[in-house]
Amino acid sequence: MKMEVIRPGLLSTVQDEGRYGYRRHGVHPGGVMDTFAARTANMLVNNRRNAAVMEIIMTGPELRFHENSLIALCGADLSATVNDQPVPLWRPVALMAGSVLKFGRCRSGLRAYLSIAGGIAVNEVMGSRSTDLKTGIGGLEGRALRAGDILSAAEASWEARAILHQLLEQAKLEKTHMKGPIWHLSSREWSLYQKDPVIRVMSGADTSKFTRESLERLYNEQYVIAPQSDRMGYRLEGSKLELEQPMSRLSEAVTYGTVQVPADGQPIILMADHQTIGGYPVIAQVARVDLPVLAQARPGTRVAFQPITHEEAQQLFLEQERGLQLIAAFIRRRLTETGVRNEDGRYQL
Repeated sequence: MKMEVIRPGLLSTVQDEGRYGYRRHGVHPGGVMDTFAARTANMLVNNRRNAAVMEIIMTGPELRFHENSLIALCGADLSATVNDQPVPLWRPVALMAGSVLKFGRCRSGLRAYLSIAGGIAVNEVMGSRSTDLKTGIGGLEGRALRAGDILSAAEASWEARAILHQLLEQAKLEKTHMKGPIWHLSSREWSLYQKDPVIRVMSGADTSKFTRESLERLYNEQYVIAPQSDRMGYRLEGSKLELEQPMSRLSEAVTYGTVQVPADGQPIILMADHQTIGGYPVIAQVARVDLPVLAQARPGTRVAFQPITHEEAQQLFLEQERGLQLIAAFIRRRLTETGVRNEDGRYQL
């Protein structure tokens, strides 16, 4: 499969689940900001979990598919169309060769994830295909996509090829360039996204060093995501958070979701491309289950914080993983029903 970038959009990059094992060398994991949407998109085209996808921010690209392709779009609703027909989200979609995928107005969310059967084929750097824009490694030459770029996909699975074949046969009968199955994931399955999200946080290394009034503000008031926010960190605007007394500390390890408070008292939530160490006081740590929610929150969004224990965060994560396993089982069953099998049970192409 070959896909041509006609227009790149605001910021479109190749990402997977990140590069791990290099923090001691100052290399952050990076990867997709919204792991829920990216994982689901890969499930829908029968990719392995860590297959590379395209992360698209707010204003999407224009892409021409030179070969028949099976894709899925999950996450933000960016008004995607193929040859002026709306593209359904949260389901596999077959595209005929020559189809042009465009994006329009951002209706909801911030980041969309485009998966392609087989996964986007770019070279691995330190065990990952993710683009790190700060250091210029991974993805396609370590940069955002540009007009004229050509992306290829790795070989798709038997199941994906069978589903593509079946859907394209239906598309030919209906004289359309695009076809998806009648089934899809309902909004109940991705109901974690909220308009004004409540983000659950655990205590941080320095929570006890902040004034009681500051903690009350953090947990009882809303903060606004500032325009200066990016993949490295979300800057928040709201009531000032203050320490009981000035403190100096050595830089310590930080991670995705660490909430730091610099001298101006305005918190910063570290995101996927965060630095590996930081010296600002840490007031809280976002629970892992709510990181996808933050990833879809645009600048100007109001967020509230709710304190939970580490045990509660672990339980919530296990529940989310069980939910993803149920989604995976549902998708496998539906993909099997959509594909065509021979008498010996193998997929027919």
